[in-house]
Amino acid sequence: MSATSARLLVITNAAAGTNEDEVLEPALEAMRKRADVKVAATASPDELAEVLAELDGRQVVVAGGDGSLHAVVQALYDAGLLHRAAVSLLPLGTGNDFARGMGIPLDTLAAVAVVLDGDLRPVDLITDDEGGIVINNVHAGVSAQASRHGARWKQRLGSVNLGKVGYPVGAAIAALRPQMIRLDILVDGNAVSSRKQPVLMLSVGNSSHVGGGTPITPDATPEDGRGDVMVSFATGGLSRLGFALTLRKGEHQQREDVRRVRGRVVSIRGRRDFWCSADGEITGPHRAKRWVVQSGALQMVLAHHGDEVEAS
Repeated sequence: MSATSARLLVITNAAAGTNEDEVLEPALEAMRKRADVKVAATASPDELAEVLAELDGRQVVVAGGDGSLHAVVQALYDAGLLHRAAVSLLPLGTGNDFARGMGIPLDTLAAVAVVLDGDLRPVDLITDDEGGIVINNVHAGVSAQASRHGARWKQRLGSVNLGKVGYPVGAAIAALRPQMIRLDILVDGNAVSSRKQPVLMLSVGNSSHVGGGTPITPDATPEDGRGDVMVSFATGGLSRLGFALTLRKGEHQQREDVRRVRGRVVSIRGRRDFWCSADGEITGPHRAKRWVVQSGALQMVLAHHGDEVEAS
């Protein structure tokens, strides 16, 4: 990229707290030294759509976390603007899982360097049968249950600057009373599971991490045209514990009660209604869902290959 000619549109969350503003200001100052920077704070999908309608060739810089990135990419997708926009990420969220998976520095000023000097690379996008998108990961089962609880606790604890605790709290609640689901799961038309067998969780990964650093699909990359599908059948008490212990280390896919496949089209149908968590956005109830990987649909400014920061 040419740093001297950079024109940036920095999109922020109007509801962000003062702590985020304190982190953002030095980043904006650094960007303004080398680029023409326009800042837009949005509080709703309509406001976001209005801002993006006047993109005028600027590089979009999402200042926020996975939810903010999801919202911006969804708005670009809805408006048919994906082919016209270059998107970069300034991680300011509580989870920052997409940043971890893509090697984007969580240090704000280091991330600014990527925004200004990174490479423009095509990134896969997952779309669903209801017009939704997934940039990072979508999951169902106990993980979606944890996300539902976590979102509630994140909101409650955010007022006292403890929003990051929301995810662990949600996971603990889900672990105490896990809700198994029964799904017909097809990947590229091939059966992975049937409703005869209960499932602890299903994950379709465009990238690798969820929940603030858990490598749920550790080998997933949004640059290969396929999603990583992980299905856990660890429904017993001891097997759930074993699964949880290996999950945090990214070693769960070695277990006999876990199946991992890769593919472009994932379809699921449940015996009963189920919920999904797509980039932390809760959807449902559903009886069936279908996701398709759109290869290279999004243009993102990322670190040079080999310069990515290892997730921690």
